[in-house]
Amino acid sequence: MSQIVKPSTLPGFLELLPKDQILFNKMKDKIRDTYESFGFIPLDTPLIEKSEVLLAKGGGETEKQIYRFTKGDTDMSLRFDLTVPLARYVAEHFSDLAFPFRRYHIGKVYRGEKSQKGRFREFYQCDIDIIGNGKLSIVYDAEILSVIYSTFKNLGFESFTIRINNRKILNGFFKSQNIGNVPEVLRSIDKLEKIGESNVAKELKEQGIDDDTIHKILEFIKIKGNNDEIIDSLKALSIENDLFKQGLDELTKVINYIRNFNVPG
Repeated sequence: MSQIVKPSTLPGFLELLPKDQILFNKMKDKIRDTYESFGFIPLDTPLIEKSEVLLAKGGGETEKQIYRFTKGDTDMSLRFDLTVPLARYVAEHFSDLAFPFRRYHIGKVYRGEKSQKGRFREFYQCDIDIIGNGKLSIVYDAEILSVIYSTFKNLGFESFTIRINNRKILNGFFKSQNIGNVPEVLRSIDKLEKIGESNVAKELKEQGIDDDTIHKILEFIKIKGNNDEIIDSLKALSIENDLFKQGLDELTKVINYIRNFNVPG
C-alpha cells in the first residue's frame, strides 16, 4: 500500500490564496508601471545560470546558499539575486545595447538559507539599474532615489524612510584612523543594537584598537539627524582623507539633486 503524502510546501517557500494573489499581482503591476514611467525597460533572465557565472566573484557565503545541481556535464544553479545575471547579460549583449542601459527586472530569486520570519528561500526582487558605458553622472543616483520614492507613494505608503550612504565615507574614515581589519570592525559595529555600546567597545579593544580610536568610531557611527545635520556633522569631523572627502562631496550632491526631483529630505 502506498503511503499517504501530506500536502505541504517546503519551508521558506510561499504560496498565496487567490484573493491575496490578486492583491500581490496588483502591487507588482504598480511597481512595474512606476518603473516604466521613468523610462526603464523590462528585462528577464533565466532562473538557472551556469554556476561559474554566479560564483565568478568567489564562493564564500554565496556558495553555501545557492541551490546548485548538475545535469550531464553542466554545473548550474538557481539565481540568488538579479544583479549577477544582469552583469552577465550586459557582457553577453554589450554590442546590442544602447547606453545608458536602463532596465528593470521583477523576478524570483532563491537562497538556501535558514527560513525564519521575514526571510524566505524563494522571494521576489524588484530591481532597477542604470548601466553606463564609462562613468555615469551622480545625477542618476538621485534619479534612482526618486524612482524608489515614487514607487512607495504609488503603493499607498505615506510615511517611510529611504536610507542612503556612500561607501567612500566609511572606507575613508577607517583609513584615516589607520584601521586595518575593517571587516572585523564592521562585524562588531553591526552588533551595536544587540549587545550595546560598551560591549562593542570591548570587542574593538580586543582587536587591538586604542581607546581614542574606539571613541572616534563610536562617535562616527552615532551621527544622526536630518540630511543637512548629518552632512554638517560629517564635515565637523575634519577628516583629512581624500576618499572620505570625495564620498562626502558625492553624498552632498545626491541630497541636493533629490530635492530637484521633488523628493523630501
